[in-house]
Amino acid sequence: MSGVYEFVSLLLFCHLMPLLLAAACPPLLSCGDLGNISFPFTTTERPDCGFLPIRNCEDPLKFKMIQLQNNGEWFRVVLVAQLRNSSIITFQIRDKHLYDLLQNESCEAFRYNYTIPPFFHFAALRIQYHTSLFRCKRSLHVSPPTGMLNYTKCPDYDLYYKHIITADDVSRSSLAACTEVQLPIKDVPDAINPFTFVTADITIRVDLTDECADCNYRHGGQCKLDSTEKFSCASVVKKGLSLKAKLGIASVVVGAAGVAVLLMVLACCFRKNLFRRENPTHRIIEGFLKEHGPLPTARYSYSEVKKLTNSFRKQLGQGGFGSVYKGQLHDGRAVAVKILNKSGGNGEEFINEVASISRTSHVNIVRLLGFCLDSSKRALIYEFMPNGSLDRFIYEEKNPLQVAHQLDCKQLYDIAIGIARGLEYLHRGCNTRILHFDIKPHNILLDEDFCPKISDFGLAKLCPRKESAVSIFGVRGTAGYIAPEIFSRNFGAVSHKSDVYSYGMMVLEMVGMKTNIKAEVSRSSEIYFPQWIYNCIESDQELGLQNIRNESDDKMVRKMIIVGLWCIQTNPSTRPAISKVVEMLDSEVELLQIPPKPCLSSYSTSPVHLSCETL
Repeated sequence: MSGVYEFVSLLLFCHLMPLLLAAACPPLLSCGDLGNISFPFTTTERPDCGFLPIRNCEDPLKFKMIQLQNNGEWFRVVLVAQLRNSSIITFQIRDKHLYDLLQNESCEAFRYNYTIPPFFHFAALRIQYHTSLFRCKRSLHVSPPTGMLNYTKCPDYDLYYKHIITADDVSRSSLAACTEVQLPIKDVPDAINPFTFVTADITIRVDLTDECADCNYRHGGQCKLDSTEKFSCASVVKKGLSLKAKLGIASVVVGAAGVAVLLMVLACCFRKNLFRRENPTHRIIEGFLKEHGPLPTARYSYSEVKKLTNSFRKQLGQGGFGSVYKGQLHDGRAVAVKILNKSGGNGEEFINEVASISRTSHVNIVRLLGFCLDSSKRALIYEFMPNGSLDRFIYEEKNPLQVAHQLDCKQLYDIAIGIARGLEYLHRGCNTRILHFDIKPHNILLDEDFCPKISDFGLAKLCPRKESAVSIFGVRGTAGYIAPEIFSRNFGAVSHKSDVYSYGMMVLEMVGMKTNIKAEVSRSSEIYFPQWIYNCIESDQELGLQNIRNESDDKMVRKMIIVGLWCIQTNPSTRPAISKVVEMLDSEVELLQIPPKPCLSSYSTSPVHLSCETL
């Protein structure tokens, strides 16, 4: 008899589960490496649960794809960023054709005029980061408007653009005969080469209509259109009552055994939800999202991390933080996977690091492609940098007589400018200002062209513009690069100038090809190279450095030294802002003033105050 009841119970389960699923949309739907998604996103299997269905959510080997209009082109979804019960919704898609053109630096990319369907029934869509470029035929003999940059390497036309151009900008009048194109960007459009800021990874913001947002978030309903094509908030409660009736009829048919099985299923679901709510990792993530907004990067499980590193087969390096392994994403991209050591922390600092770097998009900031926070397992997935870190190339003890790998003065100078521009972006270009607190050669990665990228945001601080100060305690950074005010508030407030100090010490190490602190002393104040090089600059002596081969090299090195000495001034107010550093490096060395001689002493450790002043 028990076998009959088991069979009937199984039938009940199989027939009622589809009814349960169809009755109401779940709050979250799983979509592979995009993580959990919710309204207005849904899967193609549940088109009734949203109006932006994503394809291939169930297939881990395929890209996740989306259409922005009926029968339109399918785009790969790079990431989805949304905060539960909030109208803050963005997602990023990749235009494959535009991507290929930009990778090949083809001017055909500038023939695009990138727009998206502006309005759905329940929301407005817009490209969040974009700019106008003006394509002008050379036969027009356009005179460049004041403040505009131009790019002249396209065969038939020149491009004109600038940092900000509004609808009523006076520059438009002189470009009236040109073709204006709108293109998505990943960085401020102020570079000489537009291929450095135009992107095929398009960030799209979704703004729900007030009535749909109210229906979904306040009432838990579903945004629908009725038979007259007017908005309707479909109530989940009504469907629930209908389902109860169906359950009542089914329970009479199958008897007590069926009801018991159903209760067991519901109890199991309840226990899973309870566990999810009580999971400390889940609480940390939810708490951070509520405070800082959604994390715009993919989250991986530990099993997925293990798979993409081929069970951690190829180790790239190891340090106090953990180990780095080479891996490969399913789209073929090489990645560096940093597996962090187990710590007693609750994951808050780790999420802070993920949030800091995932909010950035700049050619001189390493790109975070994903992260893993799976119970005690923590990992960061970065784009792979084939040349490793800068310290491999500037310290003699790490690179003895390896001429093939030595960097010449021009390369070092370009690296110094690149790092400064990356820092300028962190301090001024982000929506949320980021103070790094650990700028050093080990945290500067180099790509195949030796383009520098700032990495390792473990000590970084998010500094919202609306807040004037944040308190920190203890010492942040690495000995030899820590600014005096971090040791003692007597020197001034900790601010963006603390990163400038670390940058200056690093630049002097790049010039001297050695560390600035003596190996036998523990105090970061006991430096010798900066003091020696200051005397050389002040008295206009020959520098006698091994990598100076001609007058041009000498000028570049002297410029780096003067800038570095300005950056390591003891008083933070005397140091230049990083934007001024970029300006100094771009100017002639003869125009740079010799700074006061740095005067350093031992510092005591005490709580300090972090100032987020306007730059």
